[in-house]
Formats: sequence, C-alpha cells, structure tokens
Amino acid sequence: MSTPPPPFSGPPEGTPRLELAGITKRYPSVVANDGVYLKVGPGEIHAVLGENGAGKSTLMKIIYGAVKADEGEIMWNGHQVAVANPAQARQLGIGMVFQHFSLFETLSVVENIALVLDEPFDLAALAVRVKAVSERYGLPLDPFRLVHSLSVGERQRVEIVRCLLQDPKLLILDEPTSVLTPQAVQKLFETLRRLSSEGVSILYISHKLHEIKSLCDSATIMRGGKVTGTAVPRDETPASMARMMIGRELPVCEAPAYTGEQKPVLEVRGLSLTSDDPFGTALADISLTVQSGEILGIAGISGNGQAELLAALSGENTVDREAIKLSGEAIGHLDAGQRRSKGLVFVPEERLGRGAVPSLSLARNALLTAHRKGMKQWGLVKYKKAWEFAEQCIARFDVRCGGPASAARSLSGGNLQKFIVGREIMLAPQLMIVAQPTWGVDVGASAVLRQTLLDLSRTGVAILVISEELEELFEISDRIAVLAAGKLSAAQPKAATNAESVGLQMSGLFNETAKPTESSHAPA
Repeated sequence: MSTPPPPFSGPPEGTPRLELAGITKRYPSVVANDGVYLKVGPGEIHAVLGENGAGKSTLMKIIYGAVKADEGEIMWNGHQVAVANPAQARQLGIGMVFQHFSLFETLSVVENIALVLDEPFDLAALAVRVKAVSERYGLPLDPFRLVHSLSVGERQRVEIVRCLLQDPKLLILDEPTSVLTPQAVQKLFETLRRLSSEGVSILYISHKLHEIKSLCDSATIMRGGKVTGTAVPRDETPASMARMMIGRELPVCEAPAYTGEQKPVLEVRGLSLTSDDPFGTALADISLTVQSGEILGIAGISGNGQAELLAALSGENTVDREAIKLSGEAIGHLDAGQRRSKGLVFVPEERLGRGAVPSLSLARNALLTAHRKGMKQWGLVKYKKAWEFAEQCIARFDVRCGGPASAARSLSGGNLQKFIVGREIMLAPQLMIVAQPTWGVDVGASAVLRQTLLDLSRTGVAILVISEELEELFEISDRIAVLAAGKLSAAQPKAATNAESVGLQMSGLFNETAKPTESSHAPA
C-alpha cells in the first residue's frame, strides 16, 4: 500500500486518461469527498474501495457530471475539464452503469437504448448496431425483445451495450455483479478484459474483494471521504484489502453447531400463488421447512419469484390457511400484523420506504414494528419508550448515527440495515425472514450483520435468508435451496453443494444438479 502522489505528477509512461486532484464535496452534515486524488491510465481497470459512506458514489457522480464538486480539478487526457452534466460526460467519452438499472420495462431493448443517445437515430439501423456491438463483446441481445421479458443479467447487458454504443473511453461500473450468477460474472469479466485490451479505462466499484483481486490492475482506497492509499489487488489478499478499507482486522464469522432441540418452526407445503404484478412470477408448489437453530438460505436471481415468496411468508399476501405453519399453527390466512404477534419478524429488501420511513427519526421508526413492546397504551404512543428502545438498539448493534433523533435517510446503508435488523431481533422472534441482508453494504458492516444472524440462530431462532449473494449464503447458511422461475429446488446441506452447482440451479437447471428430496414439484 502506498500513499497518493502529489497532484498532476504525470506518470512516466504517459498521460493519464483521467486524473482528479483535490476533489472536495461538502454537504450540510458531512464532507463526502475531502481533497481526493485519483488517476486512471488508458486501458487500466481501476477499483475504488471503501466502506459505505466512504465517498465512492459521490466521487463517481462527480466524474459523470451528476454532482458538481465544490473544489478540485478534473483532468481528461491531460486537459482540465468541467463536467457540468451526464450529457457532457458522455460527449467526453465517459459512460456509467449504475447498480440499479434505469430501463423502461414496457419498451424494447433498442427503444431503451435510443432514449439516451445524444444523436439522431433510425430505429432499424440502430437495432443493427446494437446486435453487432452486443455480439462483438460477447453480450448477445435481441434488440426487439421487451425489457420485462429479460433476466437481470440480460438487463445489465442492455445497460453496458448502451454505454458501448457511445464509444466510451472510460466506463464506470457500480456493483456490476450484485445480481449475477457465477457463470455470468465470468462472462462479464471476459468482456471487461477485452474492453481494457482495446484501451478503454474502467472504474470498478464493488464490495466483492475476491473479484477485485481477480480483475483489477490497481485500486484506490477511501475512508471517511479521503484517499488513504493505493494498492495492486493481485499483490493483496481480500483480507488485506479489507484492512485497508476499514482500518482494522475484518471479523471472521463463526458458526458453532446448534446444540439445542431441533423442531420445525416454519413449514410451507404446496404453496402456489399467482402474482398481482403483470411482470411478476407465479409460485408453483413451494415446499420448505426451517428448523429451530438453523439458517436456511434461498439463492436466486432477482425476478424469479423472490418478491412473491416474501409477500406470502410475511403476510402481505394471505394464502391458503394450511399452506404455511408457524410452530405447528396454520397461519396462511393471517395478515402481517397477526403473524408478527405470533413471533414472525421480517426484514424487507428495501430499507428506505419499507424497512424504515426516510423522513422519520430512528425513535419513531422503532414504532413501526416494536410498538408491541410497551410503546402504546390506551391508544396513546409512549415516545419515551420508543426513544429508549432506539437507544438500546443503536448501542447494542453499533449503529453509527447521531442518536435516536437521527432521520433514517441520514444513515449510511450499512448503519440503517443494522438498525432495522437489530430492531427485529429485539422483538425476540421465533422466526426471522431476511431479504438481501447485506445488499449494498460494505465488507465491515456485512461481517457484523452476518455474525449477528448466526448468533441469533444459535439461540434457537429459525432464520430464512433470501439473497443473491452466493458468498454470503455459503458463509451463514446451514442448508441452501434455489428459487428459479417460481419453483424451489430441494434444500441441501451447505457441505453437499458448491457455488457452481447453485449457479446452474439459479438458471433453473434443477435436474442437472440435484434430485429434490424435500419438494415434490417438477424441475424447471
């Protein structure tokens, strides 16, 4: 690890494609970027590493023109530039693929691409270009397919091809593999290496350190809005890069064997459900069991029925009475509040908007689900109790914030997730259902959250985790099943499977990987 060189000390091999010096961005409550220096050469794949709140996203938005820096200089091919907006960034040759896709579901691939082009176009001619570029880079696309019919991996191809059609010289990728199978990740890496060989510079943002080690030529480490050093990923280990990011040793998750009595807590039998969403996925004959003291992980690519399954299990959608049982009691007909009263807690995927109300304080957000803990009486809210509960949650789960009065939206993703998970744990549940527990959460907070779930399970709580992060599922799960096209594979002990096998099942190839033992439905 080395410290950043002084501004604009050009490397001997030539002029950098992009060079930032003294980039500073202040917000009322925080300095997001503080004198940031960064340099990327032609054809270089450069990682930017840091915890949530380190300033990575703000810096990328400044480069792409979506945010204006308060101070500092941007040098592009040796010339100082002012990037006023994304359109100007694209004119310079800067493209960006965001973590959350920005596609219109009811439009075709070529129509979505046409919307962002800064040039006149003919749709038929553009379709030919789309097909040619997609095939050239190993990202095959049908220009006339409607976006709602595409898998998540195919949608990402649309975003990347959309950038490539503008002949970028610098491509920014924000968490590009968060929704991809291991096989799709390898295909993406092949494409990025090819682009690099053609001279395209790549800025790569990811929390998956093993990917950065495999793919990236260099890395800039950020902490607290500042650049704290640089590294060559191939010369580091994921553990050493994590230390650079968080400034301490990364905690190692421990999963001791559960020694208590094992009994079925959640039983789902023959659950079938049509989706209210016209682009949703119907569930077909879902069967699963979660025992006390275990974590059952369900893997799957987004859009394969996860939302529908979560709605059915949480009580947002009621189903046949006998389809879902909690500790032997039929609860399929009960709504979400009634199920919570019986010991089921739920952590949704969307932190802001579902897990917490953005504008409300943490104390008031505690009321959303914890009001059963003595926070109301005779129709009146006991705000002192809510405040005390929030204080305890903040202290117990190391939530970095300004206290119970802090608005939910003021917290980083990792800290808000710790608060929401902590809030549900403090309700002393029988069963916890968690969707994407570490989505967009940095490596340090991810380790804390995973250990928290492991510790809770070993007290006898049954936990169901739905995640697209295979590494996460293999770290914390006792058994793993796969949801694909609304069908659930058999749950297998973690030791009896591997990431490649699970990746194939995520594509729906159940019968080529494992024979079902718990669920009797037909393979996809």
